[in-house]
Amino acid sequence: MRKSGVLLALITTTALTSGCYYYPYETPCPAIGQASVVSVTVAAPYVPQVAALHLKACQDGVCTEDDLELRQGSVSIDQGCTPDGVCSATASPDGTMIGTLFLDALTESPMAVTATGTSADGSALPVRTLDFVPRGEFPYGEHCGRFVTASVVLDAEGLRPAP
Repeated sequence: MRKSGVLLALITTTALTSGCYYYPYETPCPAIGQASVVSVTVAAPYVPQVAALHLKACQDGVCTEDDLELRQGSVSIDQGCTPDGVCSATASPDGTMIGTLFLDALTESPMAVTATGTSADGSALPVRTLDFVPRGEFPYGEHCGRFVTASVVLDAEGLRPAP
């Protein structure tokens, strides 16, 4: 009986402690995935001129294009923190419009983006083209892996990489 009790205690302790994870870093990585997209922000002063937007992106010999669904852009407004450390923010419209073009893959290779569309009066928008390199960053630390982003801004002057 005594051996059974010791064996049961050993098994229980092993099962309980094996459920704990050891992270060699201070904070674990967030459990989020990255979408392979090119995002376009239509600058606020240019929004009234854009009725519809079509985007074509070419990278590594593969091109993807589609009409974009534009949605209202926003900025985050800091709402402050409570004394116990709970912080919050709210989104506020900033007058921009945002669209995304989904890709099969996104790398840090050079990319060519072409924007076409229709203006509010029904005429064609000027064709705008930009060659740029998507950015690779480690927003959650190098231990969490690289996130690659491809973001551009469209305004009356043309396309430019997002800041």
